[in-house]
Amino acid sequence: MQTAPPDIKPCHACHDAPPLGFDFTMAFQPIVDMRDRSVFAYEALVRGRDGSGAASILQQVNEHNRYVFDQSCRVKAVELAAKLAIPCFVSINFLPNAVYQAATCIRTTLAAAQRFNFPTNRLLFEITESEQLVDKAHLKSIMAEYKRQGFQTAIDDFGAGYSGLNLLAEFQPDIIKLDMALVRNIHLDLVRQAIVKGIIGVCQALHIEIIAEGVESEDELAWLQTQAVHLYQGYLFAKPGFEQLPAINWPASGTPAA
Repeated sequence: MQTAPPDIKPCHACHDAPPLGFDFTMAFQPIVDMRDRSVFAYEALVRGRDGSGAASILQQVNEHNRYVFDQSCRVKAVELAAKLAIPCFVSINFLPNAVYQAATCIRTTLAAAQRFNFPTNRLLFEITESEQLVDKAHLKSIMAEYKRQGFQTAIDDFGAGYSGLNLLAEFQPDIIKLDMALVRNIHLDLVRQAIVKGIIGVCQALHIEIIAEGVESEDELAWLQTQAVHLYQGYLFAKPGFEQLPAINWPASGTPAA
């Protein structure tokens, strides 16, 4: 079990930040590996206590409470992951603009993992490509520190913004998640197919794993499987489970790789 180095002191944000002022919880959606029909990870998704969607919570996040919200999301995700006995990775979205110093700000996450007895080597951190980045050098330092700590890293919604390839030029995460807009009806769209083939080629050269997210049909799955994509997330397999791990629908047409 990893613990925070004793010489790292909490930054002022830990002491000076005001209370969050609202409560929330998490839903969990599986990311499956079709090679052996196993669960690779569960993504922790923010939800209201009444089951309302992420938008109802995220609209309350601002520059004054962003740090506390980011820290609270990590703790809540780890707490519920431990309670649900998640045996694989738990994927946590993070806000890079809420991280002042990566080595310092990770203390709360490590402390939560220790408190709830959840292995830190099962933590996967996602940054969304569409996140407004103040400083790419800062993000690069965060990702480097997370890798040094042994965490898996991912770029979420890859292809949704305009900086995807530039981000890959700056740093290489362990995983990219293809945005659902690229996945939707890809079996019918030659343009999307060409773009995704290009992304797959880049990732193979850089030894980066790909997750296709937002998969909703067996036709989408079938085409992606022809391109040696193995990891999937989407309603075809399961909708997010509110504070629980949902049952997984394994499509009959999606056969494990030989």
